[in-house]
Amino acid sequence: MHEQDYVLNQTQAAQGEVSRVLRNTYGLLALTLAFSGVMAYVAQQMNVRHMNVFVLLIGFYGLFFLTTKLRNSAWGLVSTFALTGFMGFTLGPILNRYLGMSGGAEVVTAAFAMTALVFCGLSAYVLTTRKDMSFLSGFITAGFFVLLGAVLVSLFFQISGLQLAISAGFVLFSSACILFQTSAIIHGGERNYIMATISLYVSIYNLFVSLLQLFGIMGSDD
Repeated sequence: MHEQDYVLNQTQAAQGEVSRVLRNTYGLLALTLAFSGVMAYVAQQMNVRHMNVFVLLIGFYGLFFLTTKLRNSAWGLVSTFALTGFMGFTLGPILNRYLGMSGGAEVVTAAFAMTALVFCGLSAYVLTTRKDMSFLSGFITAGFFVLLGAVLVSLFFQISGLQLAISAGFVLFSSACILFQTSAIIHGGERNYIMATISLYVSIYNLFVSLLQLFGIMGSDD
C-alpha cells in the first residue's frame, strides 16, 4: 500500500513538474516573440542594413552559449531576451527586403500565418497524443549537417534550385525540432524552461525565415 502511494506521489510530482515547465516555457516564449517583434519593427524603422554573416553568427552563438551557461539563474532570463531581441533585430532588414517587393506584404503575411499554423498544429499534436518523438534525434543531427553543407556550397557555387531546396529543408528541420523539443518537455527530457524556450524560439525563427524565402521564390517573376 505504501509503495503504491509512493509511486502515485512520484507520478503526480512528475506531472506537476511537466505542467510547470510547459507553463513557464510557453509564457516566456510568448514574451520573447513579442519582444522580438518589437525589435524587428525598430530595425525596420531604422532601415538597418543586412548584418554581416560573421557578425550574425558570433552574436547568435555568443548569446546562445551565454544563455546556456546562465540557464539556472535569473540572469538566464536577461540573456534570453538579449538573444531573442538580437534575432528579432536581424529580421528587420529581411522584412524590409520582402516588403519592398511586388506583393511582398502578402508574402510576409502568408509566411507569418503559416509559421503560426505549423507551430500550433505540431505542438497541439504532441501535447494531445503525448507521443515520444525522441526517435527524431538522429534525423535532426543528420539534417543539421546536411543543411550546413548545403549552405556552405551555396556560398561558393550558384546552383539552380539549391536555395529553394535549402529553404524547404529548413522547414522540415524546424518542424522536426518543434516536435522533438515539445516531446522532450512532456516526457522528462527537458526540465529547464529557459533552454526549452530558446530551442523553440530558434525553430520558429528558422521556420518563418525559410517560409519567407520559399514564398518569395515562388512569387518571384524571375
